[in-house]
Amino acid sequence: MRIVFAGTPVFAQTALAALHAAGHDIALVLTQPDRPAGRGMKLQASAVKQYALDQGWPVCQPQSLRLDGKNPDDALQAQQAIAQARADLMVVVAYGLLLPPWTLNSVAQGCLNIHASLLPRWRGAAPIQRAIEAGDPETGVCIMQMDSGLDTGAVLMRQALPIAMDDTSSTLHDKLAQLGGQLVVQTLAQLPQLTALPQPSEGVTYAAKILKEEALIDWRLPAHLLAQRIRAFDPFPGAHTLLGGAALKIWSAKALGTTTSSQPGTVLSAQDQLLSVATGEGVLQLLQLQRPGAKRISAAEFVHSHPGLQGQVLGR
Repeated sequence: MRIVFAGTPVFAQTALAALHAAGHDIALVLTQPDRPAGRGMKLQASAVKQYALDQGWPVCQPQSLRLDGKNPDDALQAQQAIAQARADLMVVVAYGLLLPPWTLNSVAQGCLNIHASLLPRWRGAAPIQRAIEAGDPETGVCIMQMDSGLDTGAVLMRQALPIAMDDTSSTLHDKLAQLGGQLVVQTLAQLPQLTALPQPSEGVTYAAKILKEEALIDWRLPAHLLAQRIRAFDPFPGAHTLLGGAALKIWSAKALGTTTSSQPGTVLSAQDQLLSVATGEGVLQLLQLQRPGAKRISAAEFVHSHPGLQGQVLGR
């Protein structure tokens, strides 16, 4: 099929590569404008743009697609580029810009979206992180016909994926990216025979964008919830606390089946490989930590290089 592809990060690039490998004709690629990144804050192309340029495909990077917005010229250029592409359909994956109504009708067979959840659970911006944070046993990918709502379109194909006990947002992202690429290729191969099923009205949840403030550990919360949040916030923004007034990131932890009456945040044990902390409900064993400017290290290494931890209160 002849496709307009709209996407930005690595998750989207994985799907784009799968469509390319399956023999589809990529007529146009829409992706977000280059952004400053790295220590030098130099402009950096998105993963999708880099892949598209390597293949020699035309790329369009509008600031907005709203014809009545702040950048109407950008939107108009994008509209013209889509029209000139003469595509059969548009595939949208983690694009990062809202698609106004005109885009949904800009190609003959409409717009398909790859969404990393089992809709209607976790509509919105951060379905991977929110699924881990909530302790969901599984997630998955849906291929959805886009409409004017936020991830409300009818679903053409879905596939579930178990969430492993040690999955972080990083590892689950990679699994779902591969699954999304496979599923969209299967969907396009079967498209004439597929029936789009409306999403049920029950079980709707929204995956709000992850904010940096959320990653500050509140030791008053239960240990199992803190362990889930730590996994959910790896790699971004990284769960963190304070030790002696200095920042300390916690990258890996597990809830222990023990109880304590100690003040939440108190280091209960700091010897050998055991670094455990009291929480509002239960005990959290810290497994991997990081000081600013240093690398991630194991709890055993951290305890060895930081004597006198036991009895200190984290978060002050």
